[in-house]
Amino acid sequence: MSHQFTEEYASEQDRNDSLSSFRDQFIFPVTEGRPALYFTGNSLGLQPVKAKEYMLKEFEDWARYGVEGHTQARMPWLPYHEFFSKSLAAIVGARQTEVVAMNGLTTNLHLLMVSFFRPRGKRTKIICEAKAFPSDQYALRSQLRFHGLDPDEHLIEIQPDPETELIDEAKIYNAIEANRDELALLMMGGVNYYTGQYFDIPGITKAVQDAGAIAGWDLAHAAGNVLLQLHDW
Repeated sequence: MSHQFTEEYASEQDRNDSLSSFRDQFIFPVTEGRPALYFTGNSLGLQPVKAKEYMLKEFEDWARYGVEGHTQARMPWLPYHEFFSKSLAAIVGARQTEVVAMNGLTTNLHLLMVSFFRPRGKRTKIICEAKAFPSDQYALRSQLRFHGLDPDEHLIEIQPDPETELIDEAKIYNAIEANRDELALLMMGGVNYYTGQYFDIPGITKAVQDAGAIAGWDLAHAAGNVLLQLHDW
């Protein structure tokens, strides 16, 4: 397929997109009488048309039941996270018993690393991508300090090409091999939030596991955008 950098070509692709009708399910901010061209969904997504309806139902149940809404609301609040298991599992290619909807990104990263980042002996280092999502960077450095380790010494950041801003995946594999005896954890974004680069998740995961370390992935910008098969990987 020959891609063209023109407005006409982009409009044609939109018209031929079998998923284009989903656009109508979101509310676009209007600027000078025209719907905005919205490219910041990675920061805050557009409001779904039905969001207000769903929220009002919860407010109604809150008013009607008070604390009893935990068990008596139309969608009881106590097991609320379980209502999302089926759809989340489908999006990330996992079993329903392997996913849970909870908290925010940074909190979840810390909870994961408290469980799986256990530096012992020489295995104290973490590999990550340079220019990762800021939440990842903050959490990684905090976890190293929590264990009494200097992030400048124990955090290995894989640098992108200065011209393309993309990371040569060979650098990742080389870093894993070069640090295989000291590596405790690799934590990367499946899709880089800034460049959109999609990393070889199964291949990198296998390389990390073969080195005797844990592979962790922040999939906040990958889930729903690329095909994931986490159970198989």
